[in-house]
Amino acid sequence: TLSLAAVYASFAVTLLMRPVGSALFGSYGDRYGRRGAMIVAVVGVGIATALFGALPTIEQIGVAAPVIFLVLRLIQGLFVGGVVASTHTIGTESVPPYWRGAMSGLIGGGGAGIGALLASVAYFVATEAFPGDLFAVWGWRCMFFSGIISSIFGFFIFNKLEESPIWAELQAKRGQVLKAPVRALFSREYLPVLMVNLMMTIGGGAGYYLTSGYLPTFLKVVSKIPSDTASLILIAGSFIVIIASVIAGHLSTLWGRKRTLLILALIRIVLLPLCYIEMRGTQDIGTLAFWGLLLTFFGNAGYAPLVIFLNERFPTALRATGTGLSWNIGFAIGGMMPIFVSLFSATPADLPNMLAIFCFGISVLFLAGALVIPETKDNLK
Repeated sequence: TLSLAAVYASFAVTLLMRPVGSALFGSYGDRYGRRGAMIVAVVGVGIATALFGALPTIEQIGVAAPVIFLVLRLIQGLFVGGVVASTHTIGTESVPPYWRGAMSGLIGGGGAGIGALLASVAYFVATEAFPGDLFAVWGWRCMFFSGIISSIFGFFIFNKLEESPIWAELQAKRGQVLKAPVRALFSREYLPVLMVNLMMTIGGGAGYYLTSGYLPTFLKVVSKIPSDTASLILIAGSFIVIIASVIAGHLSTLWGRKRTLLILALIRIVLLPLCYIEMRGTQDIGTLAFWGLLLTFFGNAGYAPLVIFLNERFPTALRATGTGLSWNIGFAIGGMMPIFVSLFSATPADLPNMLAIFCFGISVLFLAGALVIPETKDNLK
């Protein structure tokens, strides 16, 4: 369990840099346009990811290897924060109001599902191309090298993308562009908005990391099912993430943001802990798959409407900064939860109960936030 905590801690390093990236790129996006910020951030993520493939090993350069690894994680997190601040804003600003909820789900949760699918494909190709010991030498490196593909495609595709029409309209009114969006976000006017937003994003982010984020570990360490079987469940889970996110996002258009988030919060309080309790001790693949996919569905559906909700909480001149920091600070804190789950579990056998307890706790926080937030539907203009 200590080694698991160390693994999740190395992942959390990236999360801690995401708010910094959101502050930098969000501020740029609010002052000079979402499109430029998105191009630089997407290209930066791809290059930083590809550089992992060129890492020297501990055997080659000693302790400097993990130091370089951590530095790259920090740089990667910086650019990922920029991607969130730009894409989470330009996506919902560029579609008609009726589709903003669905777009919110597609970007916020569906993107993670599509990314997981692509990662699964990259892993499959790498293991086939570099079987056995070759994977430990070159296979994993080629997986990281594939990150450069996203930089190339991102540059050419987003370079032809039109600027957000809502931001372009603001730009025409030159006097309304904020000179210091980050300072404005932490002002007396918007700091209370940020604090309430964090209740939702911490609860939503932790829900993701304790469900989809922890499920691979659970299947391997607790259930101990064969890797190929676990892979099939996880691939199915990626499709579930996409479906759940788009459905939940669109429901927020039909029912309203507050009502949808309240309903999802109530469901999560019951179902997320129940799923881990039902998965505890069972070796039946069908049972594991059912509860695992149900866990994945509601773990991701909960935060799917948050992108559009956060966008609607801020004026256009502050939207990229406000949305990016609200999302990334909350998800950075939520991303710490797997570390504490591992630390508080004396043995792997204790993980299911601890996961159930943490899922209940963060779902209560999510519900508390949903109770106090205002209805924001149609506030994005």
